[in-house]
Amino acid sequence: MQVFKFGGASVKDAEGVKNLAKIVQGYPSTNLLIVISAMGKMTNKLEELTWAYVKGEERAHQLFEEIKAYHFEIISTLFTDHKNPIYDDVANTFVEIEWLLEEEASDSADYLYDQIVSIGELVSTKIVAAYLNLIGCFTIWTDARNYIKTDNNYRDANVIWDKTEQEIQKHLPTYLSKGIVVTQGFIGGTSENFTSTLGREGSDYSAAIFCACLNAESMTIWKDVPGVLNADPKWFDETEKIPQLSYHDAIELTYYGATVIHPKTIKPIQNKGIPLYVRSFLQPEAIGTAITGVPTPLPVPSFIFKVNQVLISIFPKDFSFIIEENLSHIFNILHKNKVKVNTMLNSAISFSVSVDNDEEKIKQLITDLSETFKVKYNKGLELVTIRYYNQQTIDRVIVNKNVLLEVKSRHTCQIVMKDKV
Repeated sequence: MQVFKFGGASVKDAEGVKNLAKIVQGYPSTNLLIVISAMGKMTNKLEELTWAYVKGEERAHQLFEEIKAYHFEIISTLFTDHKNPIYDDVANTFVEIEWLLEEEASDSADYLYDQIVSIGELVSTKIVAAYLNLIGCFTIWTDARNYIKTDNNYRDANVIWDKTEQEIQKHLPTYLSKGIVVTQGFIGGTSENFTSTLGREGSDYSAAIFCACLNAESMTIWKDVPGVLNADPKWFDETEKIPQLSYHDAIELTYYGATVIHPKTIKPIQNKGIPLYVRSFLQPEAIGTAITGVPTPLPVPSFIFKVNQVLISIFPKDFSFIIEENLSHIFNILHKNKVKVNTMLNSAISFSVSVDNDEEKIKQLITDLSETFKVKYNKGLELVTIRYYNQQTIDRVIVNKNVLLEVKSRHTCQIVMKDKV
């Protein structure tokens, strides 16, 4: 039994859906679970719709019409028979957003986010499942919210593992014995049957959850890159594919921000010893990268860039030492504001963190920290993490840069920097 995960880039248009179908046709017609993200950049568009709705902006309705038009254009290309049930099925799914837009936003923004943005996954999977059935691949569409059970921490929900495993094992093996199962990434359901989401790019994590609970033979993530690269092609002209990675190195790379795999993906499959393959949907015959339990040092240094960083430096107002009690208070404030630390460094009288610049979160975070501490911060910075670094790799990334913070461990170097003026 195998689990495939296809991201938004693989189903961004009708040709992408057809390509996915060709890949699937090369595998057995049963015991294959396919997890699919929202099409193209629809998650971004649905986020934009959500915030417009929450703020009461008129453009929310226009954004919604654009989202519907995008999907129906893909449908009309794939299904020339306009009597195909997929037309009504998708229209009825969009009704859930229409009902919300008819009233003023009164629930919490995070709750509304999950109810609206999750529609992207529901619609994309319905289109793909319908197309697979159209070309003769018997496919069962199923709702991930019935299986992945979470708490009510909307936008970053925590999986309730015992209930999730129970629900997955109760139903899915029977479906998988009959045909291909298509379901959604990114989304889950609460005990009150509200929709929750697992965090941005959470479809990889969804696939790993299904994989672990079904004791799958393997998991494959189909990307628009040939495998795991040692750097993002956006930042480096020359990159190298890493043919094999250990679970440990994969966890490290994703923790530091490598975007090829969601950070939570590795642990569930590591626990079960399930191999993960990263392959290209553009070159499906290529081998890609294998991530397994075999200890395999990285053959080349790996670089991870994060931009739009904020470096926050925190000082006691009375110039006393930063001690454990201060750090506990600081981390409580970070946790309360849902701000993730990308790197940190403490000295006798200061503590510095680099975090993503989410304007609203950072504004409130600095306000809360300033009640107890003196706070200084710099915006518009870059954070580069080098796994298996040497001085040559450090020199390579700091050309024409001012280094504000540098942290080294045995295998990893992190540098916060900005362009020289």
